[in-house]
Parts: sequence; structure tokens; C-alpha cells
Amino acid sequence: MAGNDKRRGAVRKSAKKGPTKGTGGKGRKSLQGKGPTPKAEERVYHTAYKRKEERERRERGRHTREMPDLVVGRNPVIECLHAHVPAAQLFVALGTAHDDRLSEAVTMATTRAIPVIEVPRAELDKMTGNGMHQGVGLQIPPYKYVDHHQLITNAKDSGRPGLIVVLDNITDPRNLGAVIRSAAAFGGHGVVIPERRSASVTGVAWRTSAGTAARLPVARATNLTRALHDFQKAGYQVVGLEAGGTHTLDTYTGGAEDVVIVVGSEGKGISRLVRDTCDVLMSVPMEGWVESLNASVAAGVVLSEFARQRRAVGIKPSTKPR
Repeated sequence: MAGNDKRRGAVRKSAKKGPTKGTGGKGRKSLQGKGPTPKAEERVYHTAYKRKEERERRERGRHTREMPDLVVGRNPVIECLHAHVPAAQLFVALGTAHDDRLSEAVTMATTRAIPVIEVPRAELDKMTGNGMHQGVGLQIPPYKYVDHHQLITNAKDSGRPGLIVVLDNITDPRNLGAVIRSAAAFGGHGVVIPERRSASVTGVAWRTSAGTAARLPVARATNLTRALHDFQKAGYQVVGLEAGGTHTLDTYTGGAEDVVIVVGSEGKGISRLVRDTCDVLMSVPMEGWVESLNASVAAGVVLSEFARQRRAVGIKPSTKPR
């Protein structure tokens, strides 16, 4: 057997076990190193990476919200045109059967100098994502939001105490539209919504607001708590609507002063940080067997009462649109 044989030419190939001289127990490849440490936001397990992903997700969401909105269906389109929603163009699918509603939509669009464009039905299907458009779609440009500081300035310039509605956890655009309409009807100076996890001013909100969204400014805040602090610094009292509050609508008498009304969703209510920021928590008296009010209904009830308190001290409502 080679290695055990004493004959000439028989050689044992011996290999040392363990580290070899000069390697430190490592091969050449492992001694080359792994290069510089990646930045924190490039490491998937790092919190900085998660923050970067969240920022990018928000940016994508913001870009989506700023895209033009398309209202579809004959009745919704006519409602938007009657409400004088600032439409960009009216799309009509080729081959669509005409009826009174479609004729009315085309006539109103032509009267208001809104371009009427005929497109293949397949193209309108692609634009809307489904075939439920009834052959007509109204394109609405992105809504132009203002900064909440502008609402403070507008209220000051009006010569009347400020009245602002802030919506928290409101995701239904119909609720948003209804609140805008109530705020306009009862002398409000504007509505504030959060930038994330909130309904935005889309065609549905436009319709529900009955066109008042064109005259009452809506602000979008990155951080609601910070925005409320800004209102407080400007002398506003922040009143949060919540069941079991320290005040009720019958006992609160500050509606004639600079005031912010915070309205939460019917299910979640006001978020914790926003609730902690409120100066007063107020409930709306109602029958005991009714658990809660819809957000837009609650806002309308409070706005109506505050408008009454203002009239009682001689504050006259505005006679011209904002």
C-alpha cells in the first residue's frame, strides 16, 4: 500500500491538519473582505430601511391622489355638471345609445366650454378599469388644497371668529363632501384633512358637496396633531367630538369664539394623539338607545349650534362666497 511501503519511490502525501502558516486559518478568498458596510437604509432589517420604504410608499400614494379623477355613469356625471365641478373634459364612448341624460350631459358640457371627446368603448373601459361607465366619463383635474395656515389667515381677514372643521379617520369621500357642504352652509372657514389614511376631494366628494368644494377651501395636513397645535397658538380652542365628553352641546358656550371642531369616524372615533391635543371633549346629546351619529351628521349638528351661538351675539353670517 502506497505510503506504508518502504520500497524506493513509494511516497506518503502528508497534509497538515489545522491552520497553515500565514493564513490565519482562512483561505485567500475569505481574506479579501466583504467591502464597505452598506448604508443603514440599504439593509432590509434596519429601521432606516423601513422608514425609507414608508416614505416611498407615501410618495407613491401622493402621486396617485394627484392624478385626474374620472367620474363615470350618466347620473353622477350630470350631478357633477349641475354642481359646477371644474371638469376638464367629457368622454363619450363611440356607439353609445343616446338618451335624455346623455344629451343633457353633452349640452351642459358644451355650454360650459368643456371639450366633448368621443373615444372607442375599449379605451373608456381601460380608463375606468371596468365597463360600468354607461358610455360616459367626466374628467376632473386634481383638487388644489391649501395650507392650514391659509385658513387661519382667511378667517382673520373675514372679520369674524374662525370656524374650522378637522376630520380624523374619515375615509368615505361622501362624508367629506357632506362636511364641506355643512361647513359652507353654517359659516365655516375651511376643512382640514390628514394627508394619509383619509378621503380626498374626488368626484364623489365634489358631488356630495353640491359644488361648495369650489368655494370652501380644504387644507391637507401632514401631521394633524401639529396642525392643531398651530391653531391653538393662533388662539383657537380645539373641541373634539366624542361620546362621554366633559361637555355636551347643551353646556358648551364657546362656539362664538375662534374654534376648531375635530370629528372622528363613527367606528374609530378620534385617534389618541389628536384626542390628547383637544382642549375640550364634547358629546352630542341624543336618545340613549342610539349608539352614535354618522360623522357628517354630527359635524352638521355642531356647526348648526355654533352658528346659532354666533347669531345670538350679533355675528352676522357672510353674504358672499369665499
